[in-house]
Amino acid sequence: MDSEQLAAAAVLAVTAAAIAAAVRLVVKGWDVRLVLLAAALVVGAASGDVAAVVRTFLATFSNEKFVVPICSAMGFAYVLRHTGCDRHLVLLLVRPLRRVGWLLVPGVILVGFLVNIPVISQTSTAVCIGPVVVPLMRAAGYSMPTIGACLLLGASVGGELLNPGAPELLTVYTANPKHPDSSPQTQAAEYLPPLVFTQLAVSLVVFWLMSRRWERAAADAAPAAAPDAGPDRVNVLRALVPLVPLVLLFAAGPPLHVFEVPQHWVVPADAAKQYNSRLIGLAMIFGVLVAAAAVPSRSRECVRQFFEGAGYGFTHIVSLIVIANCFGQAIEGAGLAKLLGRVIAQAPGLMLPLAAFVPLGFAAVSGSGMASTQSLYGFFQGPAEALGLDPVAVGSLVSLGAAAGRTMSPVAAVTLMCASLTGTNPFTLAKRVAVPLLAGMVVVVVLRVSGVV
Repeated sequence: MDSEQLAAAAVLAVTAAAIAAAVRLVVKGWDVRLVLLAAALVVGAASGDVAAVVRTFLATFSNEKFVVPICSAMGFAYVLRHTGCDRHLVLLLVRPLRRVGWLLVPGVILVGFLVNIPVISQTSTAVCIGPVVVPLMRAAGYSMPTIGACLLLGASVGGELLNPGAPELLTVYTANPKHPDSSPQTQAAEYLPPLVFTQLAVSLVVFWLMSRRWERAAADAAPAAAPDAGPDRVNVLRALVPLVPLVLLFAAGPPLHVFEVPQHWVVPADAAKQYNSRLIGLAMIFGVLVAAAAVPSRSRECVRQFFEGAGYGFTHIVSLIVIANCFGQAIEGAGLAKLLGRVIAQAPGLMLPLAAFVPLGFAAVSGSGMASTQSLYGFFQGPAEALGLDPVAVGSLVSLGAAAGRTMSPVAAVTLMCASLTGTNPFTLAKRVAVPLLAGMVVVVVLRVSGVV
């Protein structure tokens, strides 16, 4: 082994040690951003390119591809909560479940999944449905850990991937701008539904079966009286407001093309690459205006709520993407991406399983599906093209794996929120959803390898 090979092996050893230390510290409760940034700097120093990590930090921190869609979506979610439109949508979806208690577990998961499609934010989805479904399930005798796990699985299993405004879809589009079918609308309408619905079906069934065992074990606990879940009267107009940006994005892009938003309304002539990200922001802002018009009595505070939500999105989501990108840049500079490419080239059959489960593992550690997709998709795009695979289809698998990893992460914001809403331990909730999610991902990968989905 020559000196260059020894140096490369030493860098990989430092990288492996940094990753192991990062996982350990995150599990012990250290802040994910601090841990991953420190690991990125250590790995960057080992590979001799700390400057690349710093450049990535600054570039991602100011990248509107993340800031505009994520912050505007969170702003819209805050406005929905302020006006109560999200609650009316939940009440509309939950109403049939009040008469079929035995369907509460799958019903609540499906409600969370459906609400997450227009709302996009998993945490906001949990906040939205929690006050309605927690008392409903508690009155039916379900234990709090099962209720919290239902909330978590429904709010985070992947509903947002069916919304063209999801940042993961924009990541795949940006990496494949010349691909004829890479637009977020086409991904949400054609590429992702078979994967997302397979994952949803398998994980829901496995979770439902497991929940019966959990509830038998907790049968000695007396059901608590249900607190007030709020008014049952549903304003259908307000319930439809959360769907406005979703409808607008589908109608304005492929494959529907019902109408086209003029480019000069969104970007100047020399900034066409930013059209899709800014179109998402425009759709969310239009949704804010519709929400304010639907609830005039609360319109005065809508702008302030929008910017508060945007600030939350930057603090808790964009910041994590910034740090995850730094970590991704560091491990790429350390040669891990090249090593992964060589492994895939020598064993092409590993391509799809790795594309699903490597992002899953990273998301489980970092707590962010968006950060995992953004930082790791590039590791699989080149090998996919080299093998003649559709890179957009591989991107869909990466996005779904990242969503599963986020859902089973005890440090994810949605997990912490579901634990707070039900007074349970986030590690308990993460453990309860892990087996159903892993089962779903295994089925998805097997079907994808077989060419079924």
